Amino acid sequence: MNAGRYIFSQIVDFLPKRKFERIMEHRTKNKVEDRTLGWQLSYWGQLLVLIFGQLLGCRSLRELSDITTAHRKKSFHLGFGKEAVDRNILSRCNTNRDWHVFEEFANHMIVLAQEARIDREFCIGGKFYAFDSSTIDLCMSVYDWAKFRSTKSGIKLHTQLDIVTQIPVMINITNASVHDVNAMDIIDYEPLAGYIFDRGYWDLDRLHKIEELGAFFVIREKAKPKFIVEDGLDMPENGNILQDYTVRFTGRRNASNYPSRIRRIVAYIPDLKRSFVFYTNNFFLSAEQIVFLYKNRWQVELFFKWIKQHLRVTTFWGNSETSVRIQIYAAICTYCVVAIIEHKMKLERNIYEVMRILGSSLLVKEHIKDLLTPEPVPAQIANCHPTLDLEFD
Repeated sequence: MNAGRYIFSQIVDFLPKRKFERIMEHRTKNKVEDRTLGWQLSYWGQLLVLIFGQLLGCRSLRELSDITTAHRKKSFHLGFGKEAVDRNILSRCNTNRDWHVFEEFANHMIVLAQEARIDREFCIGGKFYAFDSSTIDLCMSVYDWAKFRSTKSGIKLHTQLDIVTQIPVMINITNASVHDVNAMDIIDYEPLAGYIFDRGYWDLDRLHKIEELGAFFVIREKAKPKFIVEDGLDMPENGNILQDYTVRFTGRRNASNYPSRIRRIVAYIPDLKRSFVFYTNNFFLSAEQIVFLYKNRWQVELFFKWIKQHLRVTTFWGNSETSVRIQIYAAICTYCVVAIIEHKMKLERNIYEVMRILGSSLLVKEHIKDLLTPEPVPAQIANCHPTLDLEFD
């Protein structure tokens, strides 16, 4: 079925086109679209071109259009349409089309990716989410709509990432002036689920609301609040858990904002050679498991690093708010479709490695699984290079 087909056209097979068309029809049915603005490129073709550019790592709209124009004979087979992708047309589409279409489709892709990868093994049973934000600085003279300081413009990506599936379940784009703790209000908290925050989200009033909703949190200590110990013990010195206390806050403001008891864990992290203090309202998991969950919060940092460095959302292909949003949602769709491909083909590779291989092979005619599945090394070759056991101080 895939013989003689480009790798990119095989990637497109994993995108639910009918769902996208239903979203587009629903969003645009009461709008009269100006046919002079990009009539040669459909909404679907626009999305595919943007995903193509994201996988290639294009740094500008001109670079993307130059590449697609050079391969214009392949446009139909890649799904872009019968005409070459003109830079001006693509720019007008990104500027004038409804970004809500791409937002809704990106949210649908997030659901599909999470459902596909929900059976990934994780050593602790349950649902766990890491929540964090990342600021993307913009040039104020070009992106004046995103101004948040006298000399700066920028946007902020508030992201809730499923630790088990490694898929972002929610991404909210705001002006960079929105404080991190205010973004905690947009989370749809699930009972019994765990939410892991960095200390920048230290807001005891909001944390207590999480407890009232039946969920639990893990957060690093900030500003050394005063407390009294109700229960707990000091741990043996030969372990990484130093203290595991049940405490109550004694400061007037802190005690008012968080009147319930809370668990305070002090742990030594050998990799960083220092101790950290964590607070949680979970009294069932072990202290080691709480620290393990916080360590996995770094998955959201890796997502930010990847989406900035490899999905090219720091070098935008347009200056308007609409074009910026459309590019971010196209980047999310790219990440999710690669995650779905990795899981459904049982490649046992991380998402970033798969994306790197696909990005360099989009115009190759080969079965996608053959490309991503490494050939076994013959035994006689493997024996020629015995493995060395190396230890690092």
